[in-house]
Amino acid sequence: MRVLLIGANGYIGRFVADRLLADPAVQLTALGRGDDADVRFDLATGSPGALTRFLDAVHPGVVVNCAGTTRGGARDLTRHNTVAVATVCEALRRSGCGARLVQIGCSAEYGPSQPNSSTAEDAVPRPGGPYGVSKLAATELVLGSGLDAVVLRVFSPAGPGTPAGSPLGRLAEAMRRAMQSGDGELKLGGLGVQRDFVDVRDVARAVHAASLSAAQGVINIGSGRAVRLRDAAAVLARVAGYGGALQELDGPPGAHASHGGHAGHIAHTPHLRPAIGHPRGESDPHAASVAFPYPDGCGSWQQADVRTARDRLGWRPRINLEESLADIWMEAACRI
Repeated sequence: MRVLLIGANGYIGRFVADRLLADPAVQLTALGRGDDADVRFDLATGSPGALTRFLDAVHPGVVVNCAGTTRGGARDLTRHNTVAVATVCEALRRSGCGARLVQIGCSAEYGPSQPNSSTAEDAVPRPGGPYGVSKLAATELVLGSGLDAVVLRVFSPAGPGTPAGSPLGRLAEAMRRAMQSGDGELKLGGLGVQRDFVDVRDVARAVHAASLSAAQGVINIGSGRAVRLRDAAAVLARVAGYGGALQELDGPPGAHASHGGHAGHIAHTPHLRPAIGHPRGESDPHAASVAFPYPDGCGSWQQADVRTARDRLGWRPRINLEESLADIWMEAACRI
């Protein structure tokens, strides 16, 4: 099976590439903007015609799109997350390869959920910021393309390679600095948020399964269990061997509003402390607080209903959060 992987150098794409390369039945070609891609092509600026010619030459049976961005303003998010997907869909429609499309979506497309609820694929999407809007627009383009396509709506990926700007990445960095400086107390803010963390290697397994399946539409990929960030912090402290006290700081009034972008975005408001892992302010040398706990626009709670993934892909998460956090800490500790 020939698979064309777009975005192989990204956080999720790297693990998808590893998973597909481990399958001897897969012949993998990587397309991207980097020099190490098999084929250099920028989806945000390249034409559908140029991509069509490449598809006709390679003739893949599956196209996996892991490309996209979580950073930038509405214009950049639209260009890289929506226009790029429109280019892929149009090129596939024009091509004679008849490839199946596996698109990586995001739980930010759903927006806020009711506490103690599980979000199923038939929930009405109400994204709370430009990132979620740009990803939802991409999903709608895929679903309306008429292609053999599936969108994997990934909840909060964790594990090795977790970006330093993500909540868990910032948490690990704050703990690393506390241990390095010998701080006996670590003050953290915004830990009341609850998210459904799923290991990035389990996400890669889901992509592999989706590539081989006939499933179409939207499929949630998550653990099926919401975890408070404060509980994740306690596990990380245990894994790291941090014996100091974890003190939670309450966020300022109005901090629960959505402020667009992604989970690693920092809203610059003069009277608020910086986010987890950002430089400590002079007023409190031990504080590392989150300015806005929900900048991904998903509110205080997200938990996936993962029954569709089980029933249609035969997929279940295998790696627990403690193992994911141990791998995040291993990478953070190497910076000490």
